[in-house]
Amino acid sequence: MTYCVAIRVNNGLVMLSDTRTNAGLDNIGRFRKTFTYEVPGERALAMMCSGNLSITQEVRTTLSRAIKESENDPDIETLLNCASMHRAAQLVGDAMASVQKRYRPTLEMQGSAADATLMLAGQRKGGKPRLYMIYSAGNFIEATADNPFFQIGEHKYGKPILDRVITPETRLEAAAKAACVSMDSTIRSNLSVGMPLDLTVIARDAYAFRMRRRIEADDEEFLSISESWASALRRGFEDLPTILD
Repeated sequence: MTYCVAIRVNNGLVMLSDTRTNAGLDNIGRFRKTFTYEVPGERALAMMCSGNLSITQEVRTTLSRAIKESENDPDIETLLNCASMHRAAQLVGDAMASVQKRYRPTLEMQGSAADATLMLAGQRKGGKPRLYMIYSAGNFIEATADNPFFQIGEHKYGKPILDRVITPETRLEAAAKAACVSMDSTIRSNLSVGMPLDLTVIARDAYAFRMRRRIEADDEEFLSISESWASALRRGFEDLPTILD
């Protein structure tokens, strides 16, 4: 399984993903689930993946191949030259739909699930920070002020903190902290989600990555957030009024 969270606030975008995959209790692996694309000073995008690994890898390869081929043919439309973030989401959706059409019948015939979900976040010069959820059929939705974050994978454990903290006005630094708490809660409650993590941050109107960081199991800052959050929860619990006299 996996857990990825992406947050869009007024000041930018925060994305955090784990790296654990499993096909049974004795078949656990690590695969990066966040991939970045950048034209410094013009655009920065990040894509996060969940679901059938062969499907998401093929989608990513399709997008990367187009970028490589555009070096010799600038007429090829790619994530690095398309006119808007909405168009970038369409390109990802088209790649997803094409890969699903090619492999889904065979996968389902063999009893395997072909479903996959992607999140695409970023900003290009002249546009606003955008966040999209892209489904297996290639269709997608966009994050709004009413729903400023998306999750894919094992989302239920990490959702409560986001519901209580994240609004469009949340500071970018606070959004990154909330993403870490959300991930920590998920890791503690679900063995199919695990370290290391990939944290990606795009500040508004920077058109570049403020942070692309691998967080290992012994990362002091992440451990401090985890321990402080656990202590705060214990103190808060002790302060609650009693219901049983």
